[in-house]
Amino acid sequence: MCGIVGYIGKRDSVPLIVEGLRRLEYRGYDSAGVAVLAGDRVFIAKKAGKVADLQAMLDTGPVSGTLGIGHTRWATHGEPTDVNAHPHTDCNGTIVVIHNGVIENFRALKTTLMRDGHTFTSETDTEVVAHLIEEIRKEVSDLGEAVRLALLQLEGTYGLVVMSAENPEMFVAARKGSPLVIGYGEGENIVASDASAIVEHTRTVTYLEDGQMAIVRRDGVSIRTLDDAEIPKAVEHISFDVEQIEKGGFDHFMLKEISEQPETIRNAMRGRLLVERGEVVLGGLQPVRDKLFDAQRIILIGCGTSWHAGLVGEYMLEQIAKIPTEVEYASEFRYRNPLLGPRDVVFLISQSGETADTLAALREAKKRGATVLGIVNVVGSTIARESEAGVYIHAGPEIGVASTKAFTSQLTVLSLITLLLARGRGMAAQDAVVLTRELDAIPAKVKSILENAARIREIAREFKDADHFLYLGRGANFPVALEGALKLKEISYIHAEGYPAAEMKHGPIALIDERMPVVFIAPKDAIYDKVVSNIQEVKARKGRIIAIANEDDQDIESMAEFVIRVPRTYGFFGPILNVVPLQLLSYFIAVARGTNVDQPRNLAKSVTVE
Repeated sequence: MCGIVGYIGKRDSVPLIVEGLRRLEYRGYDSAGVAVLAGDRVFIAKKAGKVADLQAMLDTGPVSGTLGIGHTRWATHGEPTDVNAHPHTDCNGTIVVIHNGVIENFRALKTTLMRDGHTFTSETDTEVVAHLIEEIRKEVSDLGEAVRLALLQLEGTYGLVVMSAENPEMFVAARKGSPLVIGYGEGENIVASDASAIVEHTRTVTYLEDGQMAIVRRDGVSIRTLDDAEIPKAVEHISFDVEQIEKGGFDHFMLKEISEQPETIRNAMRGRLLVERGEVVLGGLQPVRDKLFDAQRIILIGCGTSWHAGLVGEYMLEQIAKIPTEVEYASEFRYRNPLLGPRDVVFLISQSGETADTLAALREAKKRGATVLGIVNVVGSTIARESEAGVYIHAGPEIGVASTKAFTSQLTVLSLITLLLARGRGMAAQDAVVLTRELDAIPAKVKSILENAARIREIAREFKDADHFLYLGRGANFPVALEGALKLKEISYIHAEGYPAAEMKHGPIALIDERMPVVFIAPKDAIYDKVVSNIQEVKARKGRIIAIANEDDQDIESMAEFVIRVPRTYGFFGPILNVVPLQLLSYFIAVARGTNVDQPRNLAKSVTVE
């Protein structure tokens, strides 16, 4: 969720922090604020709205200082107002806190603190942290120790940074359930909730683990546990460039990321797909190879788009690798007392590797004895670190809130895992070569779809004022219908639903009339004739049909009002191709409607609160 940036060093902190907040705005854009130590007092500016609104506010009253913190918010407790924006302070405006997460016991703490004379000004849970530290400092002079003692009283999740006007030489950062990364420089150090805010200044970083806090000074960083034990810094290297988090001449990050998919799909396969041998090499799974091949059941867990990827993976793993597979919503998994055993293999699918519900599911599955593996994009993320093993999807930074390239890269990695297991469980080499060749051809086929984007833009103009959409598919393309509907809802705010095409007769058909656009995913596969029957049912009720169809399908023109062509491929790889025109359709409709494509209302990129 929210974006956090803190800096201490030799430079003016304000421009660095504001630029970092711009890079993190996809994590939350309800409000933004900064606090900077100016002389012997803390100057605070905060504003509901975008980071640009905060910048305009700062332009009217410039301030500078070499110690500062900043925050861009996705509201949980309290509406997105100036008062509720972070940073928050204690009664004297001396102790300043920014926070991502949820303090579950804030009401009890607030009641006690108010009884002790503290006055609160916001509706947030975060403000209680500043007052709690203030109360503790009546007895404890050291800021780091006061923060540690305060953290021991907090229940819930946090990634937070604390600074004080009385301590110009340091700030404190701490993590429990919400990511924080520390970047190291010469005579300066930076903390942020995402490496994208740091990479312009340094690539040498440490990712804080849960239950750790850091004392950050200009000349060094000390990392401690909440039991007050100092621990060595685990230093890592950021792998991506600042250019990868810029728009690169595109109007929106979403369009850039859709356009990158031939490359990102190839990156997911690079060095892993041995085409002419019909083999797959996944070094990240080598430590659990025997457990994988001995698995009696695979469970795929994710949220949103990652859950849709899991649904496609279920079809592939059961039909090609012949392994019983289930797909679970991460948000429901740990609350239903799941039955797991030592021969169950659980894959956690997450772009960010920080999704709170998915991380909780990981810990629950691990506690119950299953083999726990990750399929993530962000290197060094919590799910990547806490999994026994896993596979990176190598999609690069994804800034657009509506996931696109991560989805197709997840499908590609699930295809690789399927082929690996199929070969390990007896698939003949000649059969596997057919599949590896097909998978190897996917990036070029995606490129050909992108080259015909103009046709999709025309269709988008036709339907930009629609109030509702239906998306229908069968088999492995049913999850594609779900994903297409989700993309349209997310960025255009048009109500859309995805269904298995045959389920249309069990309710949704009542909605169809001459104003209802219905998108069919209709490749020429084994169940093509079944989908055609469903198309005819919609046509008989005057629904407006948009078909995603293969290039060699000569029959579809007589049934559909609009046809978007995709190359033919092996059936279970089809979703990788078929989703691309749906991504473009949602993008062009959103642009035509004038919505904020990259930062849709009420959404944030990484959901790090439950």
